[in-house]
Amino acid sequence: MNIRSERAGDEAGIRAVHLAAFPSAMEAELVDRLRAAGRAVVSLVAEIDGAIVGHVLFSPVAIAGPGPTGAGLGLAPLAVLPAFQGRGVGSALAREGIEACRGAGCAFAVVLGAPEYYGRLGFKKASLFGLGNEYAADEEFMALELAQGALKDARGVVTYSPEFGVFAA
Repeated sequence: MNIRSERAGDEAGIRAVHLAAFPSAMEAELVDRLRAAGRAVVSLVAEIDGAIVGHVLFSPVAIAGPGPTGAGLGLAPLAVLPAFQGRGVGSALAREGIEACRGAGCAFAVVLGAPEYYGRLGFKKASLFGLGNEYAADEEFMALELAQGALKDARGVVTYSPEFGVFAA
């Protein structure tokens, strides 16, 4: 398996992964909107035998309230073709993405997803850091400090880019 940054020409393969992995087209639409708005800060694909089998994207988030001074990114979405799920592709993409965010100087990351899955990657319940979210999720909303102490003084509600409005429709 090869994990690399998204490049021109990958759009159709990435869209196909999201359409196959999710029951609706909302995640695929979200990726297209974030890319078009220039908000795909970290976008990685997993390839096997030259074919795209997985994708992860990180985009900017903000904290409404007193928050950390560093920039934050939200992990969403993460998708793997069904035939390749359960083989570690998603975890490898998420780990590489987290390291790319850290390398880009990002202070923290958040995710809205399964605690048992993302907890293995180091994410912790965001409310432990004083963070809520605009979707009123509790256990499923998690945060990860990419720089030590980045969320020490965090308090407030994490908001995602306007493109996430696709989920409100």
